[in-house]
Amino acid sequence: MSTRDTSGAADPIIESRDQLVAPMQAGEKPKSDWRIGTEHEKFVYKRSDFHAPSHAEEGGIRDILLALRDFGWEPIEENGEVIAMGGPDGTVSLEPAGQLELSGAPLENLHETCAETGRHLEQVKAIGEKCGVGFIGLGMWPDKTREELPIMPKGRYGIMLRHMPTVGDLGLDMMLRTCTIQVNLDYSSEQDMAKKFRTSLALQPLATALFANSPFTENKPNGFLSYRSHIWSDTDPHRTGMLPFVFDDDFGYERYVDYMLDVPMYFVFRDGKYIDAAGHNFRDFMKGELAVLPGEKPREGDWWDHLSTAFPEVRLKSFLEMRGADGGPWSRICALPAFWVGLLYDQTALDASWDLVKDWTMEEREALRNAVPKLGLDAPIPGGGRLQDLGVEVLRIARAGLSARARLNTSGDNETGFLETLEEIVASGKVPAQRLLDKYNGEWDGDIKRVYKYSF
Repeated sequence: MSTRDTSGAADPIIESRDQLVAPMQAGEKPKSDWRIGTEHEKFVYKRSDFHAPSHAEEGGIRDILLALRDFGWEPIEENGEVIAMGGPDGTVSLEPAGQLELSGAPLENLHETCAETGRHLEQVKAIGEKCGVGFIGLGMWPDKTREELPIMPKGRYGIMLRHMPTVGDLGLDMMLRTCTIQVNLDYSSEQDMAKKFRTSLALQPLATALFANSPFTENKPNGFLSYRSHIWSDTDPHRTGMLPFVFDDDFGYERYVDYMLDVPMYFVFRDGKYIDAAGHNFRDFMKGELAVLPGEKPREGDWWDHLSTAFPEVRLKSFLEMRGADGGPWSRICALPAFWVGLLYDQTALDASWDLVKDWTMEEREALRNAVPKLGLDAPIPGGGRLQDLGVEVLRIARAGLSARARLNTSGDNETGFLETLEEIVASGKVPAQRLLDKYNGEWDGDIKRVYKYSF
């Protein structure tokens, strides 16, 4: 989730609908300027007893963040507490229970993206040696209850923690017990955005299956391959899901603005503090009728904040965010952007990808999305067959798209190698969660703590 350290008091007041559309229009870039922004979260645990460290304890989250100064990062504070670090590779920030996230810089190619990930993991591993902590890439805590987890000192999280139980049963699990990998991608025009949005939304269940990595809850199998994905189905129906309107012929920036105006607010940021506006309406805010700030109208920064509080499977701000994947190891952190860049950044690949899914009905899309958390690549697809079959074809298209981009590293290799881990998953038919379950039921003999040997 985004990190705010200024109140935006000098931002222009929103007086017209054009200002609501402006962030999306501002995202339009010529193809030569398209970039790749990768975000990945990881769980932090104390090696001595596997507990999740608090912000303030010795060798805890604050100490981990501040130790990044040795690598050129600088603290970002909220109310005197260090909540993030800014540096040459983007921002290192905190999720609600101390999950550590790198929001990477916008980069030109996948070689740079994977190198950035490698630098970050090397840095936190070195810090982990000093602080006695480890880091692990999974979609969900395999052994922690909600009550065992700390809460980070960020104002927006307090508001969300209070609000989540009023709108769904699993929202607190989303905040406290999950990790993801995401990639942020560009578009050239409203038409290009719409096609990329539709294609990636329809194919998001395939990404969820390929990266499914959350089969355990509180020390035992939970019956899912991606429990993290299942959690989103009972978090908050007002701000999650497959967004049927995206597939309408008239979809564009205006329709997304309408959607966001209907998403209830969480907060307003003023003078370094988050004001609880949970459940209130941004339309009322625009009329100066927001109950918690009577007479005040929103500023452009308030709209940017609000855009970050919707959590559909794909999200639009001034770029498109792919949000379907569980957390995982280095190879899969590199593979997620490779998957989506291969499909969306080459026009021939984008056209071929859309052709695969354009005739699906909304009911079929929803059925696939709902089946994948349990069935993974065995989920049935529209027209017959299994998701594994679709995966073979989609990865073929992604490989062709990356090959056509011809972005080479110093050794002369293109970007297609980053897909190999996904091609192995599709060829075997076994997603990462199924491999973990095999170990749990086999060599681990039911000892969930054995999962920690897969730390970064």
